[in-house]
Amino acid sequence: MAEQREQAADDAMMTRIGQVIMLHHAGDREEARDRYLGLWAEIGEDGDPLHRCTLAHYMADAQDDPDDELAWDLRALSAAEGLTEARLALHEQSLAVRALYPSLHLNLAADYVKLGRPEAARSHLTQARAAVGALGDDGYGDGVRAAIARLETRVAAMPPGGGEGPGRGSAGGEPLGPPRRSS
Repeated sequence: MAEQREQAADDAMMTRIGQVIMLHHAGDREEARDRYLGLWAEIGEDGDPLHRCTLAHYMADAQDDPDDELAWDLRALSAAEGLTEARLALHEQSLAVRALYPSLHLNLAADYVKLGRPEAARSHLTQARAAVGALGDDGYGDGVRAAIARLETRVAAMPPGGGEGPGRGSAGGEPLGPPRRSS
């Protein structure tokens, strides 16, 4: 019985996070940020790692400041490091913890590009590339792999010490990070 209550609470929180993601995707960034922060306060810094990882992963995209985006992406990676396969399986049967890492490292690489820190970006791209074997052969996996390749090309053109100022997206108008899984 306690396990069923726990599962219901988990499902409810993931649903609530998903609702804010939909609000954000509909274009209301400010309201989404406010709601994400409210959920973050409920979950807490030491709360369930899946909830923290998911929320921080999406909260990063709602940020206007690249430093804030980096801070949220770092929180997502930190939370993912606390996830176990068993915990993740309670929510998503087909997803392995290791499948989160290509996207998380790609996001961090994109953050560092925006901040003009190519060496940090290269480091996270290396980690993203090393983890792509965990991705499925599906649209999401293909999108993450393509985003890694695009960002690798962009970072390769950056001078080693930086020299590129902060900015959103690439020169071609494409977002720097990976596609997001729908919740």
